[in-house]
Amino acid sequence: MKDHIKRFDSIGIQDIPAVGGKNASLGEMYNQLTQKGVRIPNGFATTSKAFWQFLDQNKIRETLKNILAGLDRKTYSNLDLIGERARNCILESALSPSFAKSVRKAYKSLCGKEDRAVAVRSSATAEDLPDASFAGQHDTFLNILGGDNVLDAIKKCFASLYTDRAIKYREDKGFLHEDVALSVGVQLMVRSDKGCSGVGFTIEPESGFENVILLSGVWGLGENIVQGTVNPDEFYVFKPSLRNNSHPIIQKRLGDKQQTMVYALAEEEASTINTDTPFSKQEQYVLSDEEINTLGNWALLIEEHYQKPMDIEWAKDGLSNELFITQARPETVHHTKNKNIHIAYQLQDKGEVLVSGNAVGHKIKVGQAVLLNSPKDAKGLTLDTIILTDCITPDWDPLLKQVGGFITNKGGRTSHAAIVARELGVPAIVGCGNATQMVAHGEQITLSCAEGKTGFVYSGRLAYIEQEIDFSSIHLPKTEAKLILADPENAFQLSFYPNNGVGLLRMEFIITHRVKIHPMALVKFKEIKDVDSKKEIEALTKNYSDKPSYFVDQLSQGIATIAAAFYPKEVIVRLSDFKTNEYANLLGGKDFEPKEENPMLGFRGASRYYNERYKEGFALECAAIKRVRETMGLTNLKVMVPFCRTLEEGQKVIDIMEENGLKRGDNGLEVYTMVEIPSNVILAEEFAEIFDGFSIGSNDLTQLSLGIDRDSEIMGHLFDENDKAVKRIVSMAIHSANRTKTKIGLCGQAPSDFPEFAQFLVDEGIDSISFNPDSLLQGIENINKAEKRNITFGMAKSSN
Repeated sequence: MKDHIKRFDSIGIQDIPAVGGKNASLGEMYNQLTQKGVRIPNGFATTSKAFWQFLDQNKIRETLKNILAGLDRKTYSNLDLIGERARNCILESALSPSFAKSVRKAYKSLCGKEDRAVAVRSSATAEDLPDASFAGQHDTFLNILGGDNVLDAIKKCFASLYTDRAIKYREDKGFLHEDVALSVGVQLMVRSDKGCSGVGFTIEPESGFENVILLSGVWGLGENIVQGTVNPDEFYVFKPSLRNNSHPIIQKRLGDKQQTMVYALAEEEASTINTDTPFSKQEQYVLSDEEINTLGNWALLIEEHYQKPMDIEWAKDGLSNELFITQARPETVHHTKNKNIHIAYQLQDKGEVLVSGNAVGHKIKVGQAVLLNSPKDAKGLTLDTIILTDCITPDWDPLLKQVGGFITNKGGRTSHAAIVARELGVPAIVGCGNATQMVAHGEQITLSCAEGKTGFVYSGRLAYIEQEIDFSSIHLPKTEAKLILADPENAFQLSFYPNNGVGLLRMEFIITHRVKIHPMALVKFKEIKDVDSKKEIEALTKNYSDKPSYFVDQLSQGIATIAAAFYPKEVIVRLSDFKTNEYANLLGGKDFEPKEENPMLGFRGASRYYNERYKEGFALECAAIKRVRETMGLTNLKVMVPFCRTLEEGQKVIDIMEENGLKRGDNGLEVYTMVEIPSNVILAEEFAEIFDGFSIGSNDLTQLSLGIDRDSEIMGHLFDENDKAVKRIVSMAIHSANRTKTKIGLCGQAPSDFPEFAQFLVDEGIDSISFNPDSLLQGIENINKAEKRNITFGMAKSSN
């Protein structure tokens, strides 16, 4: 019976036919990666041969085949009946005495002198291949103690080969039922019921961006994260920083973790129960930074060993405080995709937002909302149906191919619902909190996952466009084409677009949407007069030892996400350029901002950074940038100073940046300035002695050249970047920069809207042009045409 049991130390990835993908991977890691520090709980596996012998000894192989032959393969109307009959056929059969003896012997050898609790996991022999994950299709039994209970769990695992969801999955994937065997892994338990557990992807699961690892975690057993019962903590780890021994955690998100799954008492019917998580633990991350780094390094080792993106499960033993990897399988969604083909979705209308949550995928779907409490309630589903429910478990899987999308109250990006949605290509929004209360049954809605990591459910049927783009057919011009970005949520997806980096990262969006608080309100919290603002600030900063560190942490995470997405390409972050009225709208801002008649020309840009009114706030901006560059190792980040009126002011900003740890030239730090004031153009050669590069801000430069308020409805018709005066002053700036060999670019809409303006910039010798994401491809086309015309025109001239 030796060929019916294999210990982990005798299993490798070549044993998939014998022990299935899950067990083969555990054995492979146990043998190959333990010596590199990756902890894998020891165990053994029953083989496919044992499973086939079990069927033959009980003479049920043909019986099962006949049962499955009766499956309604058109509507699957009798799936539940067929599945129940198949499972009962196995459960009513007996394990042979010799097999039972072998299992008991292997269990005793694993445990030593005393019986120890084990996890008993199913592993199908066709699972976890590049095009099939079998995620959640078969059963796992936890905290099993004693030989008799292990044998009982093994037979239940055998029966789970015929769960309704597993039958439907094999049908969809084209596997013959009679060709798939069930191996069972028996693995020492990690007491994560007293610790924490979670999953990890060595690839960003929405976009397929390969330079980050996403780790998710909850308190207690990991089933809560798989089922989407709670919203987990999330950690994004940047691989190049891991390899360089820099601080690799570029983003942390605190989940609510309202429930903790633990083992039930012996007298209770269920093997596990959910308990309410104490509020203090809900407010605490499940992993320390050191533990995140450890798991990140292990994930990297696993990915490098298998040479492909991986989907990993981890657990922390609450008794020993040790971390373990409990499973690893190939990531199945992005691994086989052609990354050059991109389907872009864009809403044409805006409607009332009913609810929002974690977007899965990037599609938009219009349809009818159907509220369901259970998959058993489903009737008459179509591809125009959008299901709304509390959470999605594996039992829902057979239905999900029949609908256009689904929305859940609970769940994170790594929940079973999210994994299956990606695999099926069905748009979903998970973790909305109250979707089933906010959306009415039968209501017409629009599900949008096309606006970043946050998905929105809109009331009504909104118009949208869908466009297929083949990036491989787009050639970058000699003139650099860069992006203008503000929202970190879109960064990973946009990194796949043809680009030369980010020419303008607008910090203001991150401050408004992520930080939300005026920096001086954090520095001088006691001086805030508004009681409500104080309460909101207290709530946002409650998990920080001091309030200024909240600003640095939140801002640095937003900036780091964009810098990481485009690494090692240049990313230029513009220092804050709010006007006083905009600053005042931040929490606590009214107590620190003067009231101005014309904020556009007032206390903004460079003049703030050295002024006593804002100097301490600017120090927080510098601290955030320093953290991204020096602590996280994202030295591709460069800095740009906006609205710098005079040479003296420029030098003051350079000096105060150095005081705050950002010395121009150190560790490759380059400091640019915006060219948006006529003085910048007139004295461009002198400004070039202070700064490393220029970026023409066409909006401000146009309004100040023509003396027009760009926001004025009355004067708006005169605002024109193609005006001769504007073109003349832009030309002067470019020529001055070229004379001093200073890099110069332009940020604005005109080069994409007007091909002739792109032609003008190329003719003048600009180094780069930055575009908003929705204008980038048109902008690249305009630049390519301009450069081609210049080549053609130049050849024609030379031939004459």
